[in-house]
Amino acid sequence: MPTLRTLLFATLGMLAALASARADYPEKQLTMVVCFPAGGGTDIAARLVNVPLGEALGKPVVIENRGGAGGNIAIAAVKRLPADGYTLLVCSSAFVVNPSLYAQAAYDPLKDYIPLMAMGASPNVFVVPAQSPIKSMKEFIDKAKANPGKMNWTSPGAGTTPQLAGELLKLRTGIEMQHIPFPGAGPATNAVLAGTVDLYTANIGSVQGLIDGGKVRPIAVTATKRWAALPDVPTLEEIGVKDAASDTFQGIYVLAGTPQPIVDRLAKELAIILAKPDTKEKFDKIGLPVVAEGPAEFRRRVEREVPMFKEIIDKAGLKIQ
Repeated sequence: MPTLRTLLFATLGMLAALASARADYPEKQLTMVVCFPAGGGTDIAARLVNVPLGEALGKPVVIENRGGAGGNIAIAAVKRLPADGYTLLVCSSAFVVNPSLYAQAAYDPLKDYIPLMAMGASPNVFVVPAQSPIKSMKEFIDKAKANPGKMNWTSPGAGTTPQLAGELLKLRTGIEMQHIPFPGAGPATNAVLAGTVDLYTANIGSVQGLIDGGKVRPIAVTATKRWAALPDVPTLEEIGVKDAASDTFQGIYVLAGTPQPIVDRLAKELAIILAKPDTKEKFDKIGLPVVAEGPAEFRRRVEREVPMFKEIIDKAGLKIQ
């Protein structure tokens, strides 16, 4: 039987080895596992920070795209890895949506992961076809209430934050409108341009060009304050729709159990990168202004949004088996 003295020295040895490993971190390359295929908003955001992060750490940070199941494949894959700070998960708002949306999303967003850094976020916007007689969200809501179930709307796809923003609008105003599903933003955009749908909910960055070109008319944003590029478009709060603010964010996570000094180091380096003017300019160009929410603030965001989206999904009956 090992003596108490032997166990004590063994424990001290393990702690010393762990402290040394943390001090030497990183000793090898890091991997950013992106929840979606290359070329999308999440992937682009990851590629804006992986190289400067590698330069700051002194080791390369490589991108690995693992798309599928709305981001669940990547989330599950990273969950099975060691919590050593060498694998970072990069995901959109799907991270806080999926536990309620997918029956098979086998992860707890707060128990299994540490929210490390929310890089950027942009709200969704409600637009109508340019030829629509509707000039404001109040007009749309009034018309929808006067014609229950006769108004329709579309979004980039089931379970996306734009669709959930539309469901939240229904929930908060009591209006009835029919969701017309399309397999992606392209077909949905074509429908609104053709005037075959009454309302389109989309991320601002994806339709800013159409708004600037006068091809669609924005009538409300889901931000907590007016969007700088759309100063004349009110928020939902301004027109009396309470508790309906939402956005699409891109965030970085590490596994729960990652040593705190490593979490602190990564968060510090990412905050420095995101504070640089050239980084902010690059994020602005992709319609994703930098928010740079560190671990504490980002955790509060996750804690707030998980139950919010659960309420929307449950009441709208949007569960995916």
